[in-house]
Amino acid sequence: MVEESIILFSINLFGYEFPVYLSIFIQWIIIFGTLVLSMLYSRQVKMIPGRVQGLVEMGIDFLNGVVEDNMGEGKKKFVPYIGALGVYLFLLNMVGLFGIKPPTADYSVTLGIGLTTFFIVQGYTIKKLGLVGYFKGYASPVAILLPINIMERIMLPISLSLRLFGNIFAATMIMELLYEALNGISFIATIGIPIPFHLYFDIFDGTIQMIIFVMLTMINIKITSEH
Repeated sequence: MVEESIILFSINLFGYEFPVYLSIFIQWIIIFGTLVLSMLYSRQVKMIPGRVQGLVEMGIDFLNGVVEDNMGEGKKKFVPYIGALGVYLFLLNMVGLFGIKPPTADYSVTLGIGLTTFFIVQGYTIKKLGLVGYFKGYASPVAILLPINIMERIMLPISLSLRLFGNIFAATMIMELLYEALNGISFIATIGIPIPFHLYFDIFDGTIQMIIFVMLTMINIKITSEH
């Protein structure tokens, strides 16, 4: 059965208790783990790449191509963010393979990621167009669309977060119900039967939701900054 998000422990800061939930703790583990692996990898980079370095460089080249194809030339500055976002979401979604509720099945997590994309979109647009050009965009192409454009900007983090949360949460609930049903039959039934369901709901669906979130992020950066 998939575990519920629970408070693991609390941190006392300036007299206030801040609870650390399971979803937050899992994110810390993933961030720390990827950071350590990145540092170890950076020490092994050579002029003549080995097998691992070759695969990493192929992945980076592929990511460069995806960013240029979807955002246009001159957008390679976004490769680090798009790459980190994709890896982070993929790892968060894969947590369900270990019988633990994925952090992305917690709306506060997906909303935080959606807001991060939102601020990057707005910040880059202001940097590129300036404040005047940025606010002019709300009345583009005609001033009568001002309310709709404002609502569209506000809804960006909400739509991104709800789409990701809804799909992962639904998959998590299906797997939980499946384990409950199989456990009612026999413990042995819970060993092999759920494997194809994990392949679909965790690996396939988790990967698809990561791709959709990343693609929508790139598209929104491009469209908003070119209004």
